[in-house]
Amino acid sequence: MTVLDGIIEGVREDLARRRGAVPADEVRARALAAGPAPDAVPMLRSVSGLRVIAEVKRSSPAHGPLAGIEDPGALAVSYAAGGAAAISVLTEGRRFAGSLSDLESVRSAVRLPVLRKDFVVDPYQVWEARAHGADLVLLIVAALDGSRLTDLLAVVREAGLTALVEVHDEPETERAVAAGARVIGVNARDLRALRVDSGVFGRLAHRIPADVVRIAESGVRGPRDAARYAALGADAILVGTSLVTGGDPGAAVAALVDAGRRAPMPGAPDPGTAGTPA
Repeated sequence: MTVLDGIIEGVREDLARRRGAVPADEVRARALAAGPAPDAVPMLRSVSGLRVIAEVKRSSPAHGPLAGIEDPGALAVSYAAGGAAAISVLTEGRRFAGSLSDLESVRSAVRLPVLRKDFVVDPYQVWEARAHGADLVLLIVAALDGSRLTDLLAVVREAGLTALVEVHDEPETERAVAAGARVIGVNARDLRALRVDSGVFGRLAHRIPADVVRIAESGVRGPRDAARYAALGADAILVGTSLVTGGDPGAAVAALVDAGRRAPMPGAPDPGTAGTPA
């Protein structure tokens, strides 16, 4: 069993408990009552510089406990003050110590687009995301076999959300593009074994159509990494660990935004990497 398999097993168990407490019809009704979310794509597309999606992240399977984060909403406000384009909220509880309450806290604190970052394998979770205030929801291609990806993308559209479709290799990228994903995130971390390959984005970016938002995930350790991803053609970066473990999350976001703005155009020489692990 891979790390990803183990996480999904726990996600399904927790999902069964929530479904038993709140029926699917009720969750769907709450989501529809909230109305469709604003389209997040224009907020994530790079126009004048690299966008930063800043993450509320307490823990991870790769690094263990990271930060207490007593007030996710306050952290989101700091991120927004630093220039974040969107806020990502981990809601998986067993490995990441997140919750839907964290999502609600962030939603009530900022007007920026909010991403529910979890291991979504069932339509219930999509409706749940909108019912609790999300504008975007993560779909991980490695976790979605067969037609499940296209089926869930249809539910995402019905719920009025935007999907961030995450890939790690060439076949997953081809599946995401074929399914019609408008936002594709390239995760440098292989969730099956938790290994990081900082070259993944560079190898996959050209396989993603120009009209699709390209997001680099994982491996952002500081401003020079942000500049490197910008130079490789990323519209945005998703950053968690290096922000929650630093002393000033707002200033850290601002430094990433500034680095992305100053980065060379795609195709220029690689500016290199530096910093502490993300």
